[in-house]
Amino acid sequence: MNSPTNISVLFLGDIIGRPGRNIVKHYLGTLENKPDLVIANVENASHGFGITSSNLSELKEAGVSVFSGGNHTFDRKEIFDFISNEPYLLRPANYPEDTAGQGHCLIDVNGTQIAVLNLLGRELMKPLRSPFMVADEILAKLKEKTNIILVDMHAELTAEKVAMGWYLNGRVSAVVGTHTHVQTADNRVLPGGTAYITDLGCCGPINGIIGMDQKGAFRRMIDQLPAHLEVAGGPAAACGARIVINTSSGKAESIERVQFFE
Repeated sequence: MNSPTNISVLFLGDIIGRPGRNIVKHYLGTLENKPDLVIANVENASHGFGITSSNLSELKEAGVSVFSGGNHTFDRKEIFDFISNEPYLLRPANYPEDTAGQGHCLIDVNGTQIAVLNLLGRELMKPLRSPFMVADEILAKLKEKTNIILVDMHAELTAEKVAMGWYLNGRVSAVVGTHTHVQTADNRVLPGGTAYITDLGCCGPINGIIGMDQKGAFRRMIDQLPAHLEVAGGPAAACGARIVINTSSGKAESIERVQFFE
């Protein structure tokens, strides 16, 4: 926990299957200096594709409070049975307006309202509404309720994530990238007080190919044949970032990468 003027947020990268869930539970259980809020991207949390209700409950019990998504959020049809009843389970806000679920949320943390916004990039991804325009629309509403806003920019291209960081610089507390599963070393607080990192990395197997078994990936990339991807086995790691935010200004004071290995 931090001082009354600061809030500590732990944002974990894409959780990949059972190994990812297990390493997250292990990591959170070992923390002595507990964060005030834990957020995780869970679009790959169930067998590498989407998330089930039982796996969501498992991560809640481990200490995760807000769950962001991405292009794999709707890979499992059963999500339509529960996503609209889970206020802290997000899907990208730039999906069509009548899409099930919600793209942002407000959560009370020690008496302070914190907003989390989930966006999906368009470059080499789905042709959704512009995440930049959607961010403008939603921020106008969120700013009436809180000055602490965290953004998960789930995107393929580094350039699109960097652009979002600078576009929202000084307007939100943090912009963190997800999706590519490899943690980047560019974490910093931008001049406007926005914490930024291009990719948090992932929580999952370290000897796979971005978390998936090598055999299927090789069949796709080398043999140029279709293959079903399975979550890799072996040791795992949890990756993300810890962000300290001033509750008065809403500006980030620091962002540090985290890596936890089995």
